[in-house]
Amino acid sequence: MAHSPLLRDRYLEQLTYLIFLKMADEYAKPPYNRDVGIPAKLSWQSLKAKRGAELEGHYIELLRALGTRKGMLGQIFTKAQNKIQDPAKLYRLIDMVDSTQWVMMGADVKGDIYEGLLEKNAEDTKSGAGQYFTPRALIRVMVECVRPAPGKTIADPACGTGGFFLAAYDFITNPKHYQLDKAQKAFLKHDAFHGNEIVANTRRLCLMNMFLHNIGEI
Repeated sequence: MAHSPLLRDRYLEQLTYLIFLKMADEYAKPPYNRDVGIPAKLSWQSLKAKRGAELEGHYIELLRALGTRKGMLGQIFTKAQNKIQDPAKLYRLIDMVDSTQWVMMGADVKGDIYEGLLEKNAEDTKSGAGQYFTPRALIRVMVECVRPAPGKTIADPACGTGGFFLAAYDFITNPKHYQLDKAQKAFLKHDAFHGNEIVANTRRLCLMNMFLHNIGEI
């Protein structure tokens, strides 16, 4: 039997949390050794170590605690809730995410996977989905008209899942348009994009989308 659109939306939300936690775990290990701000008791390894009702309770507490953190970490987990009521399904989802080395995967591949999930989710939910998913073909045409340039700030006051940012990023990094130097690449990654999104779940999808495309940092 096919899953309902609501169920698919729930799984996308949970995948966002789990992929982020798995990537943070990978970044914390050699050769990266980066402090990503997640304490050991709330880490990916702490999730993997539990089963059944204990896993469900720990996951709920983990989401709540990480939602109080500062920066992208807190924004990803703001108002986060566990919407997978069956601990066995949650465990299988964790096991699936754990089987992939996300950091080693190219940004284009990760980004395409996530964009595909967003697009499929928008098609499935239909009603209401348009509020945060503008068709990517339309966005690309608009970006071609605007022609964003290196070193310029790119702002979207209602950024949804970040489609305009990513299309602008693709345009600027296309060697047919510009040849970027080191400073321009750093500006594009850390300072170029500014946006607002008042819906917490949509905002977290945007942040994750940008992060998987290698824009910004944890």
